[in-house]
Amino acid sequence: MKILSNEERYIRKRKWEGYRTNLFYRLLQVFPVKKKKIVFTTFEGDGGYCCNPRYIAEELLKRNKEFEIIWLVNNMEKQFPNGIKKVKNTFLNRAYHLTTAKVWVDNSRKAVGTAKRKSQLYIQTWHAALEFKPVGKFRGKLFPRIAYLVSKYDSKLADYVISNSEWYTKVIPEMLLYDGDIVKTGSPRCDIFMKGREDAYKYMRERYHIQQEVKIALFAPTFRGGSQKGNRQVFVEEPTLDFARMANALEQKFGGTWIVFLRLHPQLAAQLSQFPLKNSIQNMIDVSQADDMNELAAASDVLITDYSSSAFDVINMQMPVFIYADDLEEYTEERGRLMWDMNSLPFSVARDNDELVKNIAEFDAEEYKRKVDEFSQEHGVIEDGHASERVVELIENFR
Repeated sequence: MKILSNEERYIRKRKWEGYRTNLFYRLLQVFPVKKKKIVFTTFEGDGGYCCNPRYIAEELLKRNKEFEIIWLVNNMEKQFPNGIKKVKNTFLNRAYHLTTAKVWVDNSRKAVGTAKRKSQLYIQTWHAALEFKPVGKFRGKLFPRIAYLVSKYDSKLADYVISNSEWYTKVIPEMLLYDGDIVKTGSPRCDIFMKGREDAYKYMRERYHIQQEVKIALFAPTFRGGSQKGNRQVFVEEPTLDFARMANALEQKFGGTWIVFLRLHPQLAAQLSQFPLKNSIQNMIDVSQADDMNELAAASDVLITDYSSSAFDVINMQMPVFIYADDLEEYTEERGRLMWDMNSLPFSVARDNDELVKNIAEFDAEEYKRKVDEFSQEHGVIEDGHASERVVELIENFR
């Protein structure tokens, strides 16, 4: 008798759960599809009002077409604007609303077993486009079998995946395990950089009681799984960045008064709420619980990150980006080879605090702009502030 591995047992369990899920969804198909109903989800219900789906929803609300907009969310304390009905993301609620909606918009994966009717439209926006981290088949042997199963299932459901560049369009099939229609719309979440930055700049300073002339350095490292044994783990370890030296370097280079926005993964932020950062500084605000990363970025003056796709987002407004990658070898060993050679990008890369301070001091705005423009042109980037409009047109034209 063959002894199953833990992984094989888990996969069989998930497939069995998927079978039961699919059966239940099909039973619910006795209910009709509502032509004006759209269901949004971000990060499997954890995300709230954020990322690409947020800006698509805002465009729908702006057009005032009497859509019924449902947002599936795990935490009912999350805030949404008028016109959006938040619904607890339980299995029953999710199954009912997805079964009866005309359109689904999501930036993550649907559960195995989810059933979609032929009369429904599913737009997969994903939560990154140009990015550092290897995803899907680009992870090679590090791509878990269960992740392959979930990815493949969701991608078969999707009618459209949106793209912001020629580069992304080329890698989507391997990255998302998707062979359907790809629509080059731009990234809806980047629209705010072109059309809403001034409002975000003012709003965030009012929200966090900061004077309007104060400059913000946003520190936003990427997610790390608990198994990653690098210099930091998302569950237990804090960043090694010397915030005091960084803030001083920014003041010396760019002038003015600077404050640090700390945007950590929520799991690490929760850990640090009990055990504050040892290297914290007075001029620092923890914004980790804010839902929308791009709204924070639009309000900032500089971004410091490691392997977050936000670096590629903010260059669309020529914002200085400084990469602080103190655990590059460990990270790639666990996650897989990065999608880009760091040295081929417009950003400077620091491996320690000394290098970061040096890179800030030597930042050349004209050279940076030239590199950003060349990069965007070479890879066919389209971020013109109209991505949400293009996605909404897909929704309105669907019959």
